[in-house]
Amino acid sequence: MTKLNVAICQAAPVPLHFDSGIEKAVRLARKAIDGGAQLVAFGETFLGGYPLWLDEAPGAALWDHPGTKALHAIMLDQAVVAGDERLLPLQELCDETGACISIGAHERVRQSLYNNQLLFRPGETPLDHRKLVPTHGERLIWMRGDGSTLGVHQAEWGLAGNLICWEHWMPLARAAMHNLGESVHTAAWPTVREEYALASRHYAMEGRCFVLAAGLVQTKDDLFDGLERVGGDQDALALFNAIEGEQLNRGGSIIIAPDARVVAQAGEGEETLFAELDLSEIGQGLASLDTDGHYSRPDVFELSVDTRAKDGIAWDN
Repeated sequence: MTKLNVAICQAAPVPLHFDSGIEKAVRLARKAIDGGAQLVAFGETFLGGYPLWLDEAPGAALWDHPGTKALHAIMLDQAVVAGDERLLPLQELCDETGACISIGAHERVRQSLYNNQLLFRPGETPLDHRKLVPTHGERLIWMRGDGSTLGVHQAEWGLAGNLICWEHWMPLARAAMHNLGESVHTAAWPTVREEYALASRHYAMEGRCFVLAAGLVQTKDDLFDGLERVGGDQDALALFNAIEGEQLNRGGSIIIAPDARVVAQAGEGEETLFAELDLSEIGQGLASLDTDGHYSRPDVFELSVDTRAKDGIAWDN
């Protein structure tokens, strides 16, 4: 199988309100699959929406900020948990069609939130990838992931994996994923600005894989809409009102070949970006560059990856 049809659903999430978000995701994914896509990608934390207020709202990072605390409580309440039945519509869509879907979500583990890029696949439980290092202000919300969620899915056409946002500037995380031999990689971003496109193209070239760099479209009005859907909160509303500007995430999604060329590119609005990938390009590119093989120096460099889950507590029986 050398041809693979893929799609990026570049769309506005429904911030905070999970049920509305999953409904929109299923509708968009089904439409993409009906259009021929065998792998569909969404941007970072599409389910729940990217927490734009961390970057855009003055004072959001101040200690004991009432709006930030209110939003954190809402996110904890709305976040997915292990085995969450609210995710079943995406799993059922994969089981029905044989397609795979990569989508971001806020995940709750005990009392902490994680940034999780879930890879739904037919007949199997979703593949988790929790962001290893939340970036800058994101550390006010998300816990750090561990090596237990570095992995790939074996599809009939090849191997698929995910990384999230600035993980694409973590050399050792890239090296670990390249060792797993991805054919197609989803790079999940809140928006694919110029430097994020650069990181995604570098990943494709370095890893000799196709990359779906998936971004979101998100506006200030989306934040107001999502907050209203979860019942509203005056402190959170005041925080959103302090945000300047209207268009906050601008899409820019791209699909990239293993030689770093851009196969397809989206604009700044909502759209579904399609491409047909020729997987034979991967082997052709490996003739000149295999960073995990003939272009590595295992006698000089060695990477050890700890894949144990780090729960922080062990109860002895």
